[in-house]
Amino acid sequence: MRYDVFIDGQIHLWITCEDEIDFFFCGLSSVFIKMKIRVAEIRDIPQIQVVRNLVKENRLSDPALVPDSDVADYMNRRGKGWVCEINDDVVGFAIADLVDNNIWALFIHPDFERLGIGKKLHDEMLNWYFSKTDKTLWLGTAPGTRAEMFYRKAGWNEVGIHGKGEIKFEMTKEDWNSLQ
Repeated sequence: MRYDVFIDGQIHLWITCEDEIDFFFCGLSSVFIKMKIRVAEIRDIPQIQVVRNLVKENRLSDPALVPDSDVADYMNRRGKGWVCEINDDVVGFAIADLVDNNIWALFIHPDFERLGIGKKLHDEMLNWYFSKTDKTLWLGTAPGTRAEMFYRKAGWNEVGIHGKGEIKFEMTKEDWNSLQ
């Protein structure tokens, strides 16, 4: 098992071992965090919904707009999903949609932002997506948000406006490969 070491929100090193590691504190600002990225399962949906409804940006106007059945459909029929667990709790998730060629979701629990979880989920999702298709991937996000800045930094290209004033971004397989 691999464990990432974060210092001030950045991965500085990782360790691999056969035993589980909980939290270890070294010095004043270093923390070892047991983080596990894995494929999402139906049993994760309640925790996925908690994370989705706790976010501070790109909030749902009504949580009923995304029922558990939709999450299951996007994870299992339309595409694939991943979760990040810390101490067996889902603290982030990502879902890619192969049917409409878009990122359906990428959300991190507010208490676990700025630890590199979004980047790890993002990269896992895009590696999987482009292993399945050469089609351009797109997403929409609200302007002026940290999510907008995250996608720009990750190499996404702004191509216009989508939905209710969201910025539409695209990523080609060629662009993704050039970023690796």
